[in-house]
Amino acid sequence: MKTNPYLTDFYKHYDEDNRLISKHGSVEFLTTMHYIEKYIKPCHRVLEIGAGTGRYSHALARQGYTVDAVELVAHNIEVFRKNTREEERISITHGNAMDLSAFPNDTYDITLLLGPLYHLYSREDKLQALREAIRVTKKGGVIFAAYVISDGCLLDEGFHRGNINVAEYIEGGQLDPHTFAAISKPKDLFELVRKENIDDLMCELPVTRLHYVAADGFALCMREAVDAMDDRAFALYLKYHFATCEREDLAGITSHALDIFQK
Repeated sequence: MKTNPYLTDFYKHYDEDNRLISKHGSVEFLTTMHYIEKYIKPCHRVLEIGAGTGRYSHALARQGYTVDAVELVAHNIEVFRKNTREEERISITHGNAMDLSAFPNDTYDITLLLGPLYHLYSREDKLQALREAIRVTKKGGVIFAAYVISDGCLLDEGFHRGNINVAEYIEGGQLDPHTFAAISKPKDLFELVRKENIDDLMCELPVTRLHYVAADGFALCMREAVDAMDDRAFALYLKYHFATCEREDLAGITSHALDIFQK
């Protein structure tokens, strides 16, 4: 797979390592970890595909799990290695989600695919990445796949903040003028999808869905209010979020979604 030059340049300048540190950013991280903790066991081996700078890989390794990681962008690998502690049982390999031939079949109990599907634009490429994640996972193992959801991003970055000019995006063919569905290309960096697009992919795969989660819900759109919460208010907000993040009527109002399924 040829590396998208827009992607490489973006991650050279983007502070990926701290994206999930703020209160509003941590909602996605805490939600993902909340669901990982439902299924992971002390003896489990973890693979993170598209590990970025290692926020999840390091968190799990520091809890004592054995973690292997794969990352496409060289800059992210450098940061990942700098963040590695001596006591961690962890490895990082340069590679891409569509070709995990270095990893044998049926090896991992928990497989994380939390970034690559953000940057794959064709149905065939997405299915290839998903099939590879499934292949390296043990029978009965659990896979976590993350997506960027178009409506949450459009509401926040477009209508709310004005960082996206919605009218110009329609004129430029990046949004359908009738449905407002996103039409993403590699230069846009992120593939924006809706749940029906994810369902369409999953119907072809030999897995069972366990959860479909609005990973950050409305947190990004109301980030100033979330960041201003004291610890008690934030804990209550998280309790609300965990109670509602699987509700079907709220599934589209999120910037990131987490699809959790079993092989």
